[in-house]
Amino acid sequence: MPGKIFYRERGKVGEGEKKPRFKLVAVSGVAIDFYANHLRKKELEQIAKAVGAKLVLMERGQKGEEAEVEVAEPAKGRKPRS
Repeated sequence: MPGKIFYRERGKVGEGEKKPRFKLVAVSGVAIDFYANHLRKKELEQIAKAVGAKLVLMERGQKGEEAEVEVAEPAKGRKPRS
């Protein structure tokens, strides 16, 4: 299963600004170190392609909105990562 790189749009950067629009949120299943938190979409695509990972855009919730999320228990016999 390929790794995943989770990212979201930054809130304080608008269209046409010359600042990176995306914030790196998490990485799963890929051994990679990031030295920047804010990246451009093209940069994220190049990194994902080079390491064989899938990009996952995280949706933003509305202000004050809380969503209930069910979290699966880890499989038995596996140590949780720390």
